[in-house]
Amino acid sequence: MMKNSNQNSNQNSDWSDVFVHLDPKAQPHYLNAIEHSARELSAMFTAVEAPYSGLEPATLNEQIMAMPIGNAPIAPLADIISNNVNLIGKNSIIVQHPHCIAHLHTPPLIPALAAETIISALNQSMDSWDQASSATYVEQKMTDWLCELFGYNLEQSATNNGADGVFTSGGTQSNLMGLLLARDRAVEQISGESVQKDGLPSYAKKLRILCSQTSHFTVQKSASLMGLGERAVVTVATDEFGCLDINALNATIADLESQDLIPFCVVGTAGTTDLGAIDDLQAIAAISEQHNMWFHVDGAYGGALILSSHKGRLAGIELADSISTDFHKLFFQPISCGALLIRDNHNFKYLLHHADYLNRETDELPNLVDKSIATTKRFDALKLLMSMQALGTDKFGAMYDHLISLTQDVAALVIATDKFDLLAQPQLSTVLFRFNHLSTNQNDVTTEHEEEISMINQRLRLDLLTAGQAVLGETKINGYTCLKLTILNPCLQLSDFEGLFTKIADFAAEQAYIK
Repeated sequence: MMKNSNQNSNQNSDWSDVFVHLDPKAQPHYLNAIEHSARELSAMFTAVEAPYSGLEPATLNEQIMAMPIGNAPIAPLADIISNNVNLIGKNSIIVQHPHCIAHLHTPPLIPALAAETIISALNQSMDSWDQASSATYVEQKMTDWLCELFGYNLEQSATNNGADGVFTSGGTQSNLMGLLLARDRAVEQISGESVQKDGLPSYAKKLRILCSQTSHFTVQKSASLMGLGERAVVTVATDEFGCLDINALNATIADLESQDLIPFCVVGTAGTTDLGAIDDLQAIAAISEQHNMWFHVDGAYGGALILSSHKGRLAGIELADSISTDFHKLFFQPISCGALLIRDNHNFKYLLHHADYLNRETDELPNLVDKSIATTKRFDALKLLMSMQALGTDKFGAMYDHLISLTQDVAALVIATDKFDLLAQPQLSTVLFRFNHLSTNQNDVTTEHEEEISMINQRLRLDLLTAGQAVLGETKINGYTCLKLTILNPCLQLSDFEGLFTKIADFAAEQAYIK
């Protein structure tokens, strides 16, 4: 039996308060929700005293698993917002806190947060123009700007079609896409085959990707996802600073070719995760060109230096065939936000696939899905646009200069602080150190003590985290565990670190695991 129109109308009216409508009478529902969320978060941030609440992880998990979900609303939306901020927000890792300093995880810029509100409400799908009209042009504007920023030429020349780019979810996707383009171009050049159409060629097991021993793990992960396998990645020795050794690179290529293997791509890193090492990009570019190898630069961490007084450390990045860069790292954007840039947009052809319902071959308007491995993706370019408009590039550069200078000061503080060892001289904005209850002089620590010191630092990091005292990184250098500070918050000053080291030393002195 059909319902009458009045029944349908009454039922539909029950939904009007949970959507953003064009009707001005319905706007208060949206405004109230957004404003209430902002007020609750603002109050929470104001009351924060620690980078983590200190709630036992098992208890936090139990409380979240007990959160009700039912067939009917459990409370008014305002109460739901407040309850979620009170449980989830207050027990989150507070990235704005001075002692939250473990990972490449930054406090987000206010202009970018304002952009997120616009992005979520507009809900543009960045695959086709008819789902993202102005948004398509904004992303193209920002990728053009980025290409020029990194020294790429947008104009067609005798050797290529001009540079281009596409926004991604971050460095992992960007690295995967850069290496995928490298693989498909190599196969086309070697045998005229199309991996896109025919799959991997018969000689796929011979294909090799080269990178340094300190390159990001996503190089291996990408090789696995591309069907080449992690063993297709050959790691090259590094120098004392953690940079790819150029002599070792030449020797490795010669060795691979003598084995009838096919090195087709070299990955240079502009800012390794632990040491902050930046490879000699100019030298790698020359070697790549000599051997007709694709040159990809992982600039997820250090690429932001292009706006700073340290820009010269990226010399040669403009010679790369592809560049990955992350904006949710040193561009201070909310997660997630990244991009892949390529020197010759002709190579995006390896990703192109036409669908009759989406990006027809006859379309005159641009469809960004033509150059992306993602179909639906967010309008993240707006965050970067609004951030650059609000701050200007000079302010970004000044913040990077401050962070690099501050990092050197923090390293000096470690050396001067009792019971801590500095394990490497910082190159970007990371500080590798350890608590050493035996001696402030690394040379005085005997081999038999190293394992004990490593175990203490492992325990120390975890206990500081779960107690809500500090969020520190942990990694290994020369086979031994150390703690890591990743200094990405430009609002920090040296006094913040003086307090942090005092807190770590006091906390460590109270723990039973120190003999």
